[in-house]
Amino acid sequence: MFEITSVVKKSINKVKIFRSLKFRFFIIIMLIGIIPSAITRQCILLNYEDRAVSVRTSDVMNQCRILANHLVSAGYMVNTSIDTINGELEQLSNLYDGRVLIIDGNFKIIKDTYAISETKTVISEEVIKAFNGESSTNYDDVNQYIEMTIPIVATDTDQVAGVMLTSVSTDSIVDSIEILRRKALILEITMALFIFAIALSVSSLLVQPFARVTKAINGVREGFEQQDISIPDYTETESIMDAFNQLLSRMKILDNSRQEFVANVSHELKTPLASMKVLADSLITQEEVPAELYREFMVDIAEEIDRENEIITDLLSLVKMDKTSGKLNIETVNINELLELILKRLRPIAKKNNIEIVFESVRPVIAEVDQVKLALAFSNLVENAVKYNRKNGWVRVMLDADHQFFTLEVSDSGIGIPEQEQEHVFERFYRVDKSHSKEIGGTGLGLAITRNAILMHRGAVKVTSVEGEGTTFTVKIPLTYIA
Repeated sequence: MFEITSVVKKSINKVKIFRSLKFRFFIIIMLIGIIPSAITRQCILLNYEDRAVSVRTSDVMNQCRILANHLVSAGYMVNTSIDTINGELEQLSNLYDGRVLIIDGNFKIIKDTYAISETKTVISEEVIKAFNGESSTNYDDVNQYIEMTIPIVATDTDQVAGVMLTSVSTDSIVDSIEILRRKALILEITMALFIFAIALSVSSLLVQPFARVTKAINGVREGFEQQDISIPDYTETESIMDAFNQLLSRMKILDNSRQEFVANVSHELKTPLASMKVLADSLITQEEVPAELYREFMVDIAEEIDRENEIITDLLSLVKMDKTSGKLNIETVNINELLELILKRLRPIAKKNNIEIVFESVRPVIAEVDQVKLALAFSNLVENAVKYNRKNGWVRVMLDADHQFFTLEVSDSGIGIPEQEQEHVFERFYRVDKSHSKEIGGTGLGLAITRNAILMHRGAVKVTSVEGEGTTFTVKIPLTYIA
């Protein structure tokens, strides 16, 4: 079992190596270095071969033309026993390690420096072209020889008296190419080793910033960094770290929010319990408690129990809305009728402080919403407008819609919200006027619940307020639910 696990780990490590950026940089640099050098080597060898063959062909051709003139002037086409000419032919053959054939006008070989084909007839395309006055050359790189045909022209008549067919060996060229190839291979291997070292160094250097990025991210395991991390080596690493810093900042905010939420929940839940504890202890420690006092204390305890229950209920509502897996019960709802029902329930509460609630509907609105959650959100907005209002004040609820969204505005003539406090009003347990929070009541979770319900409908909510004049909450929600 251990051996199998070890083999699997080794296989995984090999796959990781092939997928690593360092390995890919290394391969790219190696290819960039080796491929051009290999192509250059091959081009040099081919160019050298072409050049060497061309030079050899030109030299032999010149020699053959000079010798062809001697053949005509010496009458060799008639008498092949001229020793000087035969000596020159043998010398040319030996010099270039080749073979010379002299062909007369009847396509018969009258001289062969190899002395094996004399008196034989030769008819080929090159020979015929030569009798027509055209010289030709052919390089056979497989059998390693150059063959050329040169017309022998009579100077007095300008007629082709014969053809000189010459073939010369290219073994010396091949040997030179082989020597050059070995030297080039040694040089190429040396360059490959040098490129290997450079590729290894450069690839390691190129991925160093990414290693620092990994190290910085791994540092989060030890706790959040206090300062933003900056790795400006590349635009890419800078972008990655900017995104990481934003994520880190968001995580810090969420962590602080979580800690603050836990502290607030603890405080809010302990406060009613502490009050009930004090009231109960007072009853326990006193003997023969009057019925009126006993009743008064029990009423206070009941109120604290109601307050505790309200906090727990709101917390449960908030938790349900926070769950991303929680699904909305979407149905087609008449928003006008929904608001009428909400305002009908809240008007008696507003009437206690002589606050007038006015509903203005620009047009009928039908939307796809979760009626329960949205009713809770709208109730919180209107109830807050009543709670934080003045005596003899007013609350105005206005409903409008376009082809995509419906808009709800809840305005009041209340105490208003200071500008520096407006961005915090949707936070859990946040209260603008903490000194009067017990008198006003509530749990400080209403607007957080409202915001979550609206966001679940893919909507938006914003607040505008002037301290001492009043507040307006504006809600915008799609008419058709977007899943």
